[in-house]
Amino acid sequence: MGKLIIKNIGTIATGNCKAPIAKGTTIVIEDKLIAAIGGEELLENIQDAKVIDAGGTTVTPGLFDSHVHTTIGDFAPRQLTMNFIDSALHGGVTTMISAGECHTPGRPKDPAGTKALAVVAHKSFENARPSGVKVHGGALILEKGLVEKDFEELKEQGVWIVGEIGLGSIKKPEDAAPMVQWAHKNGFKVQMHTGGTSIPGSSTVTAADVIATGPDVVSHINGGPTAISVQEVDRIMDETQFALEIVQCGNPKIADYVARRAKDKGMLDRVIFGNDAPSGTGLIPLGILRNMCQIASVSDVPAEQVVCMATGNTAAVYGLNTGEIAVGKEADLVIMDAPMGSVADNALDAFAAGDIPGVSIVIIDGAVKVNKSRNTPPPKRDAKMA
Repeated sequence: MGKLIIKNIGTIATGNCKAPIAKGTTIVIEDKLIAAIGGEELLENIQDAKVIDAGGTTVTPGLFDSHVHTTIGDFAPRQLTMNFIDSALHGGVTTMISAGECHTPGRPKDPAGTKALAVVAHKSFENARPSGVKVHGGALILEKGLVEKDFEELKEQGVWIVGEIGLGSIKKPEDAAPMVQWAHKNGFKVQMHTGGTSIPGSSTVTAADVIATGPDVVSHINGGPTAISVQEVDRIMDETQFALEIVQCGNPKIADYVARRAKDKGMLDRVIFGNDAPSGTGLIPLGILRNMCQIASVSDVPAEQVVCMATGNTAAVYGLNTGEIAVGKEADLVIMDAPMGSVADNALDAFAAGDIPGVSIVIIDGAVKVNKSRNTPPPKRDAKMA
């Protein structure tokens, strides 16, 4: 793959909580990776490069949706909808994390079947990325009868995520905790349903359940869609180091509480964003952008830190080499600006004002996948291929 250069950048939001804004006006991409970040000196000897003129707008890492109930391909049986992943791409999402393929018609619930579903979904998305989006599918749903050897076999097949505990027949900590230990031993990342029930067969999960089980991610700490109490939230935040996932299809009051408390306690790097869709709430192509707007405008978290919640924080939790604008990271990027008619003058100020930015270009692995978003409002200034 050739070289791609983005020039005339107004703001580089890095996705790194420790240094959320980078100096520079130019990003060089080569062989699918970010090769350099700097000023106009990087524009020398660009005869063989494609060039994007950002027009003074904002560049962020590609957004993550940390909680998607995929099935196979770009189809959502729960809402009988095609191309929902492609729609999310037009909302800036370049990476999705499966929380379990629980909506698969006729989902098998025996050990052999739940393993097979995880392997098929994982390999399907590895072989065919919908619209180029990096979908990490095949999240194992825990069912009774699974043994340690099953996790070893799944690891050999590339499966590395446990879907949110509570979707399957394993619900109680005394049953789940040993499986989580087997999963961690084999390099899995583990999610756990938190709050009230969401679908038939799922279960209410308390702070005590989460603490006793020991996952990596507290799925929808603000409810999916029913939330735990603020006292329960406090326990999880204070007694664990688990990632705190805020979802669009959840409780907005608890989302605000978690964000404000995380800011006060210096825990913003633990907060990540998901949609929890497709679900009964529906499909929300701009759900991650909406999360960002809510937390930046209502919860008084700086917009550049909110970008980190939607990008680098999630990448760090799942150990992925993307989600951050830094040399050597995979070149998944979004170019955006304040939408036409907004009181804001740039994308970060738009988030702070509560306005969804206009996305002009989305890049995955250094390749332009969206040249004009069909779902966001139009930006005040367009990035263009020079």
